[in-house]
Amino acid sequence: MTLQPVVLDAAAVSRCRRRVHLDHDPSAVGSPRARPDPALEQRRADAVEHRVVVGQVLASQACGGEWVEVPSGAPTQERLMATGAAVAAGARYIWGGLLPLDVPGARTGSPDLLVRAAGGYHPVIIVRHRITDAGSGALCTQLDQLDQPLAAPDPQRKVRSQTRDQLRLAHLVRMLQAAGWAAGPPEFGAVIGMDADVVLWHDLAAPTWPDGHSTLAEYDRRFADRLAVVRAAASGGPALAQPSRVNECRHCSWWPTCEPQLSARLDVSLVLRGEPAVALRAVGVETVADLAALDPAGEPPVPLGVMPFADAVALARAWQRELSVVRRVPRVAVPRADVELDVDLESFGEAGAYLWGCHLTYADGMALSEPPGYRAFATWCPLPDADEGRSFAEFWGWLRALRAQAAAAGRSFAAYCYNAQAENRWLYSSVERFAGQHGVPSAAEITEFVESGEWVDLFALVSEWFLCAHGKGLKRIAPQAGFEWHDPEAGGENSMRWYRDAVGMNDVPPEQAAAQRARLLVYNSDDVAATLALRRWMCSPAVLQIPLAADL
Repeated sequence: MTLQPVVLDAAAVSRCRRRVHLDHDPSAVGSPRARPDPALEQRRADAVEHRVVVGQVLASQACGGEWVEVPSGAPTQERLMATGAAVAAGARYIWGGLLPLDVPGARTGSPDLLVRAAGGYHPVIIVRHRITDAGSGALCTQLDQLDQPLAAPDPQRKVRSQTRDQLRLAHLVRMLQAAGWAAGPPEFGAVIGMDADVVLWHDLAAPTWPDGHSTLAEYDRRFADRLAVVRAAASGGPALAQPSRVNECRHCSWWPTCEPQLSARLDVSLVLRGEPAVALRAVGVETVADLAALDPAGEPPVPLGVMPFADAVALARAWQRELSVVRRVPRVAVPRADVELDVDLESFGEAGAYLWGCHLTYADGMALSEPPGYRAFATWCPLPDADEGRSFAEFWGWLRALRAQAAAAGRSFAAYCYNAQAENRWLYSSVERFAGQHGVPSAAEITEFVESGEWVDLFALVSEWFLCAHGKGLKRIAPQAGFEWHDPEAGGENSMRWYRDAVGMNDVPPEQAAAQRARLLVYNSDDVAATLALRRWMCSPAVLQIPLAADL
């Protein structure tokens, strides 16, 4: 049988292998698929708009004929010819160019920008997420200095791990090489992120991956694998990729096709997703029942990495018994205090944190000057905006004063959140971005609070004391404590849509914007009430009704 000609874009190397198969399997046409995710579609639209804005900024900084723009709306052949002509003319910067199909290599794709260097061009991509964190060592140039030889280690920034960006750049480098347009070696590519305040350069040939190989080597390995998967699917040959639950499944349109297959065979990935499931299948542990039948006190058949082997067996047994939660230990301990504060933030993607919500409780019944209950510190200016710094400073000043009052009164204090990783990220990010603004604390003050013992991560406690067969997000675990959200559509993805209405990013009447602001406040107040309900439940006799893992 003659293989069908196929070409893959850069996304294929980062996607689930089974998804790549189904995308190219003619027999999968008509199989169940989820409806398009409105939140995902909106993020894509935002990313397109971000690229346009950044492109306009870059073009305004270019000098005369050094900047060549290929019309995005032109027919494909015209764009290819215009890009080729710009390359032949040695244009310094080419925006919106279209690369020739790498048919022998089966690649398709285009950079946002090509930057001329010795021997050819480096690819630059524009993304709508953050690409660096506070630290040092990231190889950067300023936005008005797009040339790679000017790049130098930045003493204020370190690279944030965004493997998809690096693999996409590797894909584009291989296409440039196939066209004879590539600069190097060494092979570089660059990214401009959400803040659009720096150009981050990646040495794609450097040994930066965990086992010491390069981005290009990792890309080549993945691309060869995905190409084999696609060719098998397109030709009707034996499938090289079978369904297996991974993180990507939560937002994949093919999940309605894969999930029934996994459930029908009680696949082990329903309990342990990702690489652990692959490793278990390789040694014959293919189903939930296979895993549940193992001796939790014995040697694991393969290293799992993600959790102790005994916990994995207990999770499988809980899943068999349709138990959402089991206890890992006989007694559950939660730090308590006289003055307790539940904290939850709401962010708009990576644009900023627009709302810090707090629920104050006096566990000993003795109130300070602040009344108990819910209080919110918010900005309703579309993010990013400096008013975010104002709302954060007000939140922190209020929390600081509350801690001081409790200490002066000889009362213990504790603040609680669910998954401190998120809150800590925005605490540190806020002090970095709004340093010097009135009321914004220093990083040292944030560190003192985070490391004080008064900042309690309930997610960490849940992870330590419980096994959760169907996830341990707050929306999963709080119902065990009898808590329910007022809004039946409560969830992070939906809150993004509500936020866009609330701040006028969508064309909605003022009364609808006001209603969505109120909806977000109710949603946030429920989140902090949920952590309070969860904490009380964990400290009550009712928690002892949850089965003990050792008894399964």
